[in-house]
Amino acid sequence: MAFMVVNGLAGAHAQATREAPGADLIVHNAKIFTGNPAQPEAAALAVKNGRIYAVGTDAEVMRLKNGGTRVIDSGGRRLIPGIIDAHTHVLNEGGYNYTLRWEDVPTLRQALAMLGEQAKRTPEGQWVKVIGGWSPYQFDEKRFPTMDELRRAVPDRPMIVQYAYNRAFLNQQAMDVLGVGTDKFPVLPGTEFEKDGQGRYTGVVHGYTFQFITLEAMVPQLSSDEEVSSLVQVIHSLNRVGITSIVDAGTGFRGYPKAVPTVDALARDNRLNVRMPFVDIQLGEGSNFNMVDAQVTAITKTAPISPGHNLHPRLAHGHVYRGAGELLSAEVHDHENFDRPAVIIEPARMRELVERDVAKLVQRRIPFREHITYDENITPFLDALGKLNEKTPLAGLRWSLEHAETISAANIAKVKALGGGIALDTKMALHGDAFIKTHGRDKALQTPRLRQLVDSGIPLAMTTDAFRAASFNPWVGISWMVTGKSVSGTEVLARDNRLTRTEALELFTRTPAWFMHAESELGLIAPGYLADFVLLDRDYFTIPESQIKSVASVLTVMDGRVVHGAQDYRSLAPVLPEILPAWSPIKHFGGYRQVR
Repeated sequence: MAFMVVNGLAGAHAQATREAPGADLIVHNAKIFTGNPAQPEAAALAVKNGRIYAVGTDAEVMRLKNGGTRVIDSGGRRLIPGIIDAHTHVLNEGGYNYTLRWEDVPTLRQALAMLGEQAKRTPEGQWVKVIGGWSPYQFDEKRFPTMDELRRAVPDRPMIVQYAYNRAFLNQQAMDVLGVGTDKFPVLPGTEFEKDGQGRYTGVVHGYTFQFITLEAMVPQLSSDEEVSSLVQVIHSLNRVGITSIVDAGTGFRGYPKAVPTVDALARDNRLNVRMPFVDIQLGEGSNFNMVDAQVTAITKTAPISPGHNLHPRLAHGHVYRGAGELLSAEVHDHENFDRPAVIIEPARMRELVERDVAKLVQRRIPFREHITYDENITPFLDALGKLNEKTPLAGLRWSLEHAETISAANIAKVKALGGGIALDTKMALHGDAFIKTHGRDKALQTPRLRQLVDSGIPLAMTTDAFRAASFNPWVGISWMVTGKSVSGTEVLARDNRLTRTEALELFTRTPAWFMHAESELGLIAPGYLADFVLLDRDYFTIPESQIKSVASVLTVMDGRVVHGAQDYRSLAPVLPEILPAWSPIKHFGGYRQVR
């Protein structure tokens, strides 16, 4: 018995040596919005081994301090759960460091000046590019640049300025390189090249998503080192606005597993500063190419992986395969170009998508997401999915509609009955003015049906759909949900269709966790939850509505470690590697004007 007691004491001592009591990190003197109904507010939190250890008063939490605890005084600032963007396209941004970002630039005059400065810096053989994330309605001038203005800004380098997936502006050098007007340049259905009175191309191109994806593949691409640098900077930009988790909604340029080595380059050194589960898109050519078949082949033969498999060796929900989508068939993609009438797909083709392709995913228990913008296309999709469910039950398989801007009350009920979710997006914040011109103000005020969707109780998230269709900054969308106003100041949401500040924030924190299969671990400040949280530069809940879109992070913590620090917390921020290449617009202008 004495032998057993001695050995027990020795074991206890060894365990105490391995795991010292107390917290790794304490943040105190804060105004914490927990999102937890059982404890809505608190002043301090403690972190241990990447999880929240305790939440309470300063006195309660400070008792957990030991000699190795890092203590951060929040100075009375507002603290919120880490923001989750459940539908964005980080892995599409391999060219991020080559791109000038116009997000939040207040005037067209300033945007053109930035373009001209970048043109002088860009070396011969490279392009001057502005790709997505901006809106002409954000400028004081409330208009697009003219081709004359763009040509003066960029006189001697190929240039593309792209607005969402709606239109692009090309100077003569760019048109010559691309071979516009010749067999060298592929013209996809729905593409229109503007011409002047003499029948010459002006350089303005109107089109849909796939035309601009094709165009992007024809310009100079980054080296592998530059791609890694771009991913570092993309994630850094996300951390600066408080994003700690995203769902990568598929990359048209690098379907699985092509993007994995770039992610691995960060994961190996524990530098992947955002949780990044992903779904897969596979693009190909030929009339017989089937996206779903290609996705199944990728995960079963090319690089075998199953839903829920985490490719990150240490980070929970780090780089997890979460299924197929958002694009399951190019033939039924209803492009959300609000400058043009709705793209309505023949109902029989929507039903065929479900019967031919979605059925394969359901049989294999592969979660799926489907991009559908317009209610006219949602109806046949859901009707066919209901019939499939009768034969092959969905029975807990997670699936969702992506975007669903004009979804009706009837179809909201169908989604709920079938156990699905809806990942909305914030495009109306940037493009609502265009939607009004095309579809009318009355329809815009109910697009999407925010109040009905929130009240329905279905799994729901607000997302950005960045980086081309809209800005990656969630606060622009949060502002729109609360104020009802687009970036131009135009009313685009009816008063009875707006959300409270709490509701709007929860669509970017608590509710998106469902889309990550992490609702018991993410989205709240509560003991046992993963330690992802953000200290804001102003109090979101008390500032004037006009300031909401300008909120940013001064301290972002992901997995219990500081991944971004600004102002008083700049010294806590991790040191980032040098931005490649040296002439990168991101190096000189930053990724977002106001939080540079």
